[in-house]
Amino acid sequence: MTEAIPFSPVRPATLGRDRALLAGGVLAGPIFAASAVLQGLTRDGFDFRRHPVSLLSTGDLGWIQIATFLATGLLVLGAAVALRRSPATESVWLPRLLALYGLGLMAAGVFSADPADGFPAGTPRGPGQISWHGGLHFLAAAVAFVSLIVATVVVGRRAARRGAWGPAGYHLVTGVFFAVAWGGLMVRPGPVAMVAFGLAVTAGWAWVSVAFARASEGRRG
Repeated sequence: MTEAIPFSPVRPATLGRDRALLAGGVLAGPIFAASAVLQGLTRDGFDFRRHPVSLLSTGDLGWIQIATFLATGLLVLGAAVALRRSPATESVWLPRLLALYGLGLMAAGVFSADPADGFPAGTPRGPGQISWHGGLHFLAAAVAFVSLIVATVVVGRRAARRGAWGPAGYHLVTGVFFAVAWGGLMVRPGPVAMVAFGLAVTAGWAWVSVAFARASEGRRG
């Protein structure tokens, strides 16, 4: 007599929920970028060549960027949970690292940056003083940035091991670009470094969107 082997099929409801969560992760980057660009172009005194996007969380309209940090971080966190359940996920570390990235974004919203370098309008030029919440904001951002950089390396190494050199190069170049731009901004801040870092953040968000999109399609990174 043949004994039936029990199994736990994935329910359609679960698959539908995970697809929705992954779609939210895909949209998180465009939402963040659109919010930052619109605010940066309309808020008095803001200059992309001098001010990081984090400064948009200061002033009377700072709640917009705070909400952006919280919303996009939550979308990434939800997508990371879905990614952990995806059969296309080869590494247990990728969902964890992207979850840390989402949590870092949310923490950056909870602990807002300090006014600095003439923004908001009326703020004295120069770096200004760092408050306790400003310090925690930079710590949260560092957690998010490091998590993202390590995630690109993890996926890039796996792609290289299976001979997918094109994707591997994309992953690693994105991570290296982000790390170099971030380091350059810390070592020698200035208009060129600020613009380069802004481009690196955009490239990082694009990488996150691609990672979640491929998982939604059942494709490996």
